[in-house]
Amino acid sequence: MDLGDPIAKGNTAKIYLSDNKIVKVFNDFLPSGEAIKEANKQKFAYSCGLPVPEILEVTKVNGKQAIVMEYVKGETLGDLFLKDKEQAEYYLNVSVDMQCKIHSIHPELEAIEPMYDKLQRQIENAKKLTGKQKSDLLNKLDSFTYENRLCHGDFHLFNLIQTDNQVVVIDWVDASAGDLRADVYRTYLLYSQVSNELAEMYLQVYCDKSGIQRTDILQWAPVIAGARLSENVSTENYNRLLRIVNQHG
Repeated sequence: MDLGDPIAKGNTAKIYLSDNKIVKVFNDFLPSGEAIKEANKQKFAYSCGLPVPEILEVTKVNGKQAIVMEYVKGETLGDLFLKDKEQAEYYLNVSVDMQCKIHSIHPELEAIEPMYDKLQRQIENAKKLTGKQKSDLLNKLDSFTYENRLCHGDFHLFNLIQTDNQVVVIDWVDASAGDLRADVYRTYLLYSQVSNELAEMYLQVYCDKSGIQRTDILQWAPVIAGARLSENVSTENYNRLLRIVNQHG
């Protein structure tokens, strides 16, 4: 099948637009069940009534795992923000309203991967952490108590598409059932990679809207930074993550 040139590329897949549908074709190095796993997470979010592209098919394209889903026409809030950075607070407000809506959902643990399992696996697989650091982070992870909520896991302006009448949330591969404070810190960590000002503005907006204390969110810093060390992200500064692990550990 010839899909032409991809319209986007990520760390794990290439995105194509074909016959007015989105085709997400996964890279070869991923485990064989990756497409099904991601599709099931997105189907769950869709079933909760969230504005999410509908999954149409899990298939193979030229021997590679692929997901075919509904095409959502529009621009990401990230692209809109880059065009007019003075509107940063407005776009962050729109995004936080959506994140709070996601966090209002109480998923059954059978429905979606537990955040605890995901973070434990990532910390254990982080080659840049010492044995003691891993042990300390896993003990920290064990110490948290929380009510399970639906968490997107990679929530930022570029995973939100503004259509004519709503904002649609894409890229559910990292979704889990866990502590919403960890999900918020993950977003904060992603923003702080490019702009501390944007990260601080986001955190303030979330705390104002949710009533959650900044300190409650920041207590997740070492665990989330340690887990991110296991990700193969070429743009991430691993020394920055190690500093966060050591500062907050």
